[in-house]
Amino acid sequence: MTVLTNDTTPSIELFVMTTYFSRLDVQLQEELKKTAEAILASGKGILAVDETNEGIGKLLKNVGLENTENNRRRYRELLFTTPDLAEHISAVILYDETVYQKTDDGTPFIELLNKLNIIPGIKVDKDVTALFLSEDEMTTQGLDDLGKRCAAYKKQGCRFAKWRCPVKIGLNTPSVRAINDTATILARYASICQSEGLVPIVEPDVLLDGDHDIERAQKVTEVVLAAVYKALNDHHVFLEGTLLKPNMVTPGQGCTKKSTPKEIAIATRTALLRGVPAAVPGIAFLSGGQTEEEATLNLNEINKVQGKKPWILTFSYGRALQASVWQTWAGKDENLVKAQKELLKRTKANGLASLGNYEAGTAISAAGDETNYSANYKY
Repeated sequence: MTVLTNDTTPSIELFVMTTYFSRLDVQLQEELKKTAEAILASGKGILAVDETNEGIGKLLKNVGLENTENNRRRYRELLFTTPDLAEHISAVILYDETVYQKTDDGTPFIELLNKLNIIPGIKVDKDVTALFLSEDEMTTQGLDDLGKRCAAYKKQGCRFAKWRCPVKIGLNTPSVRAINDTATILARYASICQSEGLVPIVEPDVLLDGDHDIERAQKVTEVVLAAVYKALNDHHVFLEGTLLKPNMVTPGQGCTKKSTPKEIAIATRTALLRGVPAAVPGIAFLSGGQTEEEATLNLNEINKVQGKKPWILTFSYGRALQASVWQTWAGKDENLVKAQKELLKRTKANGLASLGNYEAGTAISAAGDETNYSANYKY
């Protein structure tokens, strides 16, 4: 850098850029790493039950029930008391209200999950708001008090967290500003989580909305992942104590050219190899509005693709595990056992798919082929 001295004579001033930074305590690193690895248990995945009260209220309305705290609790108790749930579920993502709820017999949900050896986690973002002066792009809220909330959730027994940043594909989107915003927010979130002892699940969600083809979806996914991991590195996030929850690379919902599960698998694996460091222990895909069967078939093919696979590839599904549960339960206690059996069908199918061992059509569920897509989806 050239500067002028007092006598206006040019001189050269050199600056040494330091790469020193403080690291997480070694014991905390080990705790985070062990939790991440436990979530990635072979043949298991994550059940996402983190809908907001407004989000689950729409589902309750569809089965003729009021959106009350007790009805929300009843439904989640149905899920958590499903016999043999832990056979293919290693962890559950909760919503704030659910952290403090109990079963009919007074057992706290978190205590029940721990007895089942299912790791409880928590959604910590406060949903999206418009990104000012953008083309209908979004930013995610909730960083201001995140440290305090993470500390409180850890005290309640949660061991990991999740934060979603949706990314829209359009003619001129995602913009560089939106991509950088997503990356920075996810990095700040991950750093804060780790400081409070929670494993951060990082969720950059390239949405199905739009008519883009699979090539465009792949390129956008690659660019977003590259930006996210650059930001995570800049914020000194301990990657071995994190998980990634990305979209699969699929054409937009309005694209007339559909892709096969094998094409989706190759595009997804390629994008991941180009953007996700091998230090990340595992990737748990979101279902993103796919049908239950599509989400299972695509996960299966992703695991069958030959070539490098430095991470465990599994599932973190909400709608793709519960659509048949909702349809079967229909808000009636007499349907509870049947609804739980529907849940087990999908958890088993996806457990097999996480190993590349699922056979198409062997899990016949009530809503297996019905779309779960919703434009501008919010939890």
